[in-house]
Amino acid sequence: MALVFAAIAPHGGIAIAEACSPDERDVALKTRAGMEELGRLFEEARPDVAIVATPHNVHVSNALGVIVAGRVAGRLNGVSPPIRLDLPSDMRLAWRLVGAMGAAGLSVAGVSFGSNDPESAVAPMDWGVLIPLWFMGGRSDPPVPVVVVTPARDLPAADHVTAGAAIAGAAAASGRRVAFIASADHGHAHRPAGPYGYDPAAAEYDALVADLVRSDRLDRLAEIPREMVEKAKADSWWQMLMLHGATRGWRGTLISYEAPTYFGMLTAAYKPLS
Repeated sequence: MALVFAAIAPHGGIAIAEACSPDERDVALKTRAGMEELGRLFEEARPDVAIVATPHNVHVSNALGVIVAGRVAGRLNGVSPPIRLDLPSDMRLAWRLVGAMGAAGLSVAGVSFGSNDPESAVAPMDWGVLIPLWFMGGRSDPPVPVVVVTPARDLPAADHVTAGAAIAGAAAASGRRVAFIASADHGHAHRPAGPYGYDPAAAEYDALVADLVRSDRLDRLAEIPREMVEKAKADSWWQMLMLHGATRGWRGTLISYEAPTYFGMLTAAYKPLS
């Protein structure tokens, strides 16, 4: 048993039709179709647990994070009826990840929340986790357990690639069928009216990422200058580096890309060659 499926999945609320206002219903149709396809491929792979790398959970200075609470739960704000998930964590695999990353020489922290007993603790589920899992395992019966991991923007690219390799190693040692999801929205500076303003680096970054995904060259992610990532206001580079480290030698398929508002959204699936 090991990693059996991986994906790049967006986390903008417009990816979920039920979360959209009437004037948003026809926005991001390509992305919604892509997410439905990821859900189909996820089910086909039959994972026992999903690991999600999200940029919107805890931020630990100079350290990667792994949520070790017994459950993770959250909802999207301002949506009625509620869009919410409450999922069990795979605590044993979570601690395996902490150990594997530490053994690889990385700075890593196991993070819980609330109760002093991690088994009864419920950690907040951010939208970077909820939206991908809305399509991949979160609404299954029973739901697929989850492990949440967080990148560290103050650590180098190589550390995130190493973290991905450690995730793959821990998955192989776990005896479980594991999926890895890089929760990722891309450039956030596509439109002057957006909250981050306009910078041409957003479109440049997104085009480069789409080309690297399309050509199966995620090994070149680390060559993207940090200055471009920062100017683009990208939310994806670190999680994709982790995905690259976890899936070396796999085949990727770009399913969709669009920038229907101020940020770019991409769906892609990764499968082992054998």
